[in-house]
Amino acid sequence: MRVLCNAVLSAAALTSAADAEDSKNRPVTKVINLLKDMVKQLEKEAEEDEEVYNKVACWCQTNDKEKTKSIADAEGRIDRLVNKIEEETASSSRLNTEIKNLEVEVEKNQKALDQATANRKKELAEFNEDEKDTLQSISALKSAVTVLSKHNGGAALLDMQAALRSTLHTHAAKVGDMLSSKDLKTVQSFLQSPEDYFDAEPTFKQSYAPQSGEIFGILKNMLSTFEADLSQAQKDEMQSQKAYEDLKAAKEDEIKQGQDHLEEKQEELANTDESLAQAKEDLEDTRTSLAADQAFLANLKEKCQLTDQEYEQRTKTRQEEISAVSEALSFLTSDEAHDLFSRTFNFVQTASTEDARRSKAAKILAETAHKVSSAALATLAGQVQRDAFVKVKKAIDDMIAKLLQDKEDEIKQKDFCIEELNTNERETELKNRDKEETQAKIDTLTNEIETLTKEIDTLKAEIATLQTELKRAGEDREKENKDFQETVADQRATVKLLEKTLDVLKGFYNKKHKGASLAQEDPAGPPPPPGFKSYKKNSGSGGVMGMIQQIIADAKTEEAEAIQAEKDAQSAYESFVKDTNDSITAKQDSITDKSDTKAKKEGELTDSKKDLENIMIELEELANENADLHKACDFTLKNFDVRQQARDEEVEGLREAKAALSGAQLTFLQKK
Repeated sequence: MRVLCNAVLSAAALTSAADAEDSKNRPVTKVINLLKDMVKQLEKEAEEDEEVYNKVACWCQTNDKEKTKSIADAEGRIDRLVNKIEEETASSSRLNTEIKNLEVEVEKNQKALDQATANRKKELAEFNEDEKDTLQSISALKSAVTVLSKHNGGAALLDMQAALRSTLHTHAAKVGDMLSSKDLKTVQSFLQSPEDYFDAEPTFKQSYAPQSGEIFGILKNMLSTFEADLSQAQKDEMQSQKAYEDLKAAKEDEIKQGQDHLEEKQEELANTDESLAQAKEDLEDTRTSLAADQAFLANLKEKCQLTDQEYEQRTKTRQEEISAVSEALSFLTSDEAHDLFSRTFNFVQTASTEDARRSKAAKILAETAHKVSSAALATLAGQVQRDAFVKVKKAIDDMIAKLLQDKEDEIKQKDFCIEELNTNERETELKNRDKEETQAKIDTLTNEIETLTKEIDTLKAEIATLQTELKRAGEDREKENKDFQETVADQRATVKLLEKTLDVLKGFYNKKHKGASLAQEDPAGPPPPPGFKSYKKNSGSGGVMGMIQQIIADAKTEEAEAIQAEKDAQSAYESFVKDTNDSITAKQDSITDKSDTKAKKEGELTDSKKDLENIMIELEELANENADLHKACDFTLKNFDVRQQARDEEVEGLREAKAALSGAQLTFLQKK
C-alpha cells in the first residue's frame, strides 16, 4: 500500500505545475517533501527491522544452545534412570526371593513349634491320664493292704476286690511284667475268693489264714513299684516340660530373628519399590520433557530459518522501494524538471503534446509498478494512458479512501496490541509470582527431605551401633561367664587339692612318734661307730600348714567375690540389654515416623515440581505469545504517530493533486 501511495504521489508530482512563483510550486514542493520523508521513513523502518532481526537472532541462538544442552542432559539422565531401574528391579527381585525364603523359614519354625506344642499337650494329657490311673491303682493297693492288715470283711472287702480288679485291668501289661506267674495266679485267686484268705474264727496270735501273708507281701511290693513308677514318671514329665520350654524358647528366638530380618527386608523392599516407581515416573517425565524440548528445538530452527528468509526478502523489497522513491525524487528535483515546471502554467496545450505527456506518465507508472511488483500501479498506469482525468481522479479518491481505512485499521491494531500486551504482562507477572512461590516451596521441601534423610541415616547408624554394641556385650558377657566358671572351678579344685594336702600333712605331723632305744652292754670288743641322731619333726611344718590354710581361705574368699561379681555383671548386662532394646525400639519408631513424613514430603515435592514444570510451560507460552505480539505490534506501536502523520500528509497530497487536476493546472511529467 505504501508503494502504491508513493507511486501515486510520484504521478501527482509529475502532473504538478512547476512555476517560479510559490503559488504554482507549492504542490510539487509538498510532493518532494513527502518523498524525502518517505525515504527517511523507509530507512528508519530498515533499522527497526534490523533491530528486530537481531533480537530474534539472539533469541534463536540462546534458545538453540539452551535446548540443545537440555536435550543432552535429558538423554544422559534417561541413561542413568534406565540403569537405576535395571539395578533396582534386580534388587526388588532379590529382596522378594529373600523375603519368600525368610517367610518359609519362619513358617517352618512356627510349624515345628506348633508341632512340639501339640506333642507336649498330647504327652501331658497322656501323663495326666496315666498319673490319674496310677494314683487310683496306688489308692486301691493301699486300701487292699489296709484291709489285709486289719482283716476287714464285708463291704470293705468288696470295695477292695473291685479296686484291685480295676487296677489289674488298667495296668495288665505292667502287672504282667511286675509279677511272676505264680504271684499273678495268687493275686487272681485272691480276687476270686478273698474270704478264703481270712480265718473264720481268728485266734489271738493269727488274725488271718497263713496264705494271706503271701498276698499281703505281693500287694505291698506292687504298691512300692507303682509309687516308684509314679515318681519316675513325674520326674520324666518335669524333664519333658523343661526340654519343651527350652525348645520353645529356642524356636521363638529363631522366629523372632526371622521376623526381624523379614521386617528389615520388607522395609528395604518397600524403599526399593518406592525408589523404582519414582525412577520410572522420573523416566517418563524426562522422556516427555525431552520430546517437548526436541519439538520446541525443531520449531525454533524452522521459525528462525523463516525469519532469516523473511528478513532477507523484506530487506530486498525495501531497497527496491527506496530506489524507486529516490529515483522519482531525483527526477522531481532536477534542473530539467524545475524548468519544465516553470514553463507549465495551465492545461491549454495541443492534443499531441497531452498524449505524449500522458504516455510518459503512464511509462513511469508502469516502470515503477514493474520494480515494486504492484498490480494497482500497473492498472493506474493503464488508466492514465487511455482514460480521461476524471477516471484518474476517481482512482485517487479510491486511494484516499483506502488510506483512511488503513488509518482506522491501524488505530484498532494499536488498541488491540496495547490491550493484549498489558494482559500478557499481567499474566506473566502472576505466573512469575507462582513460579517464585513454587520454587520456594520446592527448596523448603528439598531441605526438609535432606534433613529427614540425614536424621534417618543417623538413626539407622545409631541402631547399627547399638546392635553391634549389644552383640559385643553378649559376647563379652559370655566370655566373662566362661572366665567365671573357670575361675570358680579353679578355686574349688585348688581348695580341694590344698585340703587334701593339708590332711596328709596333719596326718603325719599331728601323730606322736616314739623314739626307739636299745639297752647296750659294754662291748666285748671295740665300740661300734656312732648311731642315728634322735629324730625330730621338721620345724617348718607348722608354717607350711598355716600358709596352706591361709591359701584355702583366700581361695574361698576369691570364689565368693567372683560369684558376687558374676551376679553384678549379669544384672548389669540384663539392664544394658533392656535399655539398648528400648532405645532401638524408640529409634525404629522414630525412623518409621520420619520415613512416613519423608514420603509425604517427597509426594508434595513431586507435585510441586510438576506444578513448576506446568508454570514454566505456561511462562514459555506467554513468552512466545509476547514475542509474537511484539513481532506483530512493535512496528505499529513505535511508528504509529509517524505513520499516522505520514498517511495524513499522503491523503492531503492526494487531495491537493485531485484539486490540481480538477482545476486543469497540472499535467503528467516524465523523467528523461
